Amino acid sequence: MSEEMIPDVEMTSDVAVAEAAEIAESAVNYSEKTLAELITLFEELVQNEERMNMAKEAEALKAAFYKRLLKEKAEGVEDAFAAVEAGFKDLYNKYKKERAEFNKQLEKEREQNLALKEAVIADLKALLEKQEDVNATFPEFREIQNRWKAVGAVPAQNYRNINETYQLYVEQFYDMVKINRELRDLDFKKNLEAKEEFCKAAEALAESENVLEAFRELQKLHEQWKEYGPVAKEYREGIWERFKAATATINKKYQAHFEGLKEQQAENLAKKEALCVKVEEIAAREVSGSNQWNEFSKEIEDIQKEWKTIGFASKKDNQKIYDRFRAACDQFYARKRDFYTDYKDSINSNLDKKIALCEAAEALKNSTEWKKATDQFISLQKQWKEIGAVPRKKSELLWKRFRAACDEFFALRDKNAKPENDYYGNLKAKNRLIEEMKAYELKGDESDVQAMQEFQKRWQEIGFVPFKEKDNVAKAYKEAISRFPSNRPQRRTRGGRQLSEKEILIQKYNTLEQDIVTYENNIGFFSMSKSSEPLVKQMQERIAQAKAELAKLADQIRAISEAESQE
Repeated sequence: MSEEMIPDVEMTSDVAVAEAAEIAESAVNYSEKTLAELITLFEELVQNEERMNMAKEAEALKAAFYKRLLKEKAEGVEDAFAAVEAGFKDLYNKYKKERAEFNKQLEKEREQNLALKEAVIADLKALLEKQEDVNATFPEFREIQNRWKAVGAVPAQNYRNINETYQLYVEQFYDMVKINRELRDLDFKKNLEAKEEFCKAAEALAESENVLEAFRELQKLHEQWKEYGPVAKEYREGIWERFKAATATINKKYQAHFEGLKEQQAENLAKKEALCVKVEEIAAREVSGSNQWNEFSKEIEDIQKEWKTIGFASKKDNQKIYDRFRAACDQFYARKRDFYTDYKDSINSNLDKKIALCEAAEALKNSTEWKKATDQFISLQKQWKEIGAVPRKKSELLWKRFRAACDEFFALRDKNAKPENDYYGNLKAKNRLIEEMKAYELKGDESDVQAMQEFQKRWQEIGFVPFKEKDNVAKAYKEAISRFPSNRPQRRTRGGRQLSEKEILIQKYNTLEQDIVTYENNIGFFSMSKSSEPLVKQMQERIAQAKAELAKLADQIRAISEAESQE
């Protein structure tokens, strides 16, 4: 092998070069760009004079555009993006058509160049067959060399063969033709100087930190090296070994780069798999309300932000892991959309129910059957409390309407109150029943349950007690009834699943909020009565206590949430 022929072991295949280029292109991140920004970038590309050499950038922009388009379609109204997509598609198709014509013309030119180089080789071969003085043949040889250098690229499949044939005849010319030594030495010197510059350039590339760029530039140097003729025999081996040594250094760094890249890609894949597991776990969670949906949505958003900070996985795994991640996210958001669809239906149903309660209260507000109407109003208030949320813009208006009807009735009732309402007699009866429950001797069998049920029935049959004594007597009753085995508190469950500490606290928080609403409602009921000032004050104290307890519960819930986020 001549010193002008580059060994295959020192060259990297076209596939490796393409892979390197692809990796280098992937370093450009378009994922954060908006649709408008991506379109603007593509318009700038098609106006660039070098656009025919920017195919990879064009495809990267196209891929980024459709990823962004699909994402925004999923989050918005799909029809709103039709014009945007059509505009981009038209722009891309025009560029694609232009590039196809360019490549077609380029291939045609390369075929023409091949024919020109074959003609140059034919002339060089004919020159070798002449039996003329060197002074006559050497200028012709120089002219043939210049013609060869002036011809552009040939088809890739013909490149190696055509160059090897040319170099063979060049070497035969120098070896077989008896040329003037001065001219020969001058030519050798010129070639040596050029190849020394190539060596210097290759050695500088060997020190470069940009391995991919160094590798690309090395390929250009090898192509240029082949364009120059031989050097003096005593320098041939040395200059070639110098160039080959720099080539070997760059190739080793290039291979090491890809080994390191593989390790990084494997690490990136492991990180992304872990994030997929997290999202899949969140997507499978049981969700009880909008607060939890908001909490879980924040977790998903944080995971998505972390995903963007992780680099690419290997080419074979990158799309698969992204599809898995996207599917898990889509599953979560699909469940969330279904929840809020059902939630909307629910609050609309609740709206109808509360309107019905308002109408019932308004129909009852003028009743003078005080005991019966009071019981009915208490029932309406209980139903109101049990009904869930309604549309926010309707909530306050409905509450004021319902409260106004209640206030009107209770004001009328208080105005017409009579002493025959024996609330204190009821209090005595309930206290006697409590003492009886305390005195009951538990037997440890089914009779205890029957006794408890009988006590509960008798308690319910006793009428109202004075309002200021209501809580005290209720507390005493709960303590007395708690002695019975079937009434002992059990840990709350949901769907057969034991509730967590956080869920129990949230339930307490929600219950306490409802209690505050009830207390505030009671204040409204009492406010119309002149004699109710002590009761109003009592309700205000309870509201203050409840709000203080709410603050404590909120701190406990927040502490548990922070601890969970750090796990």
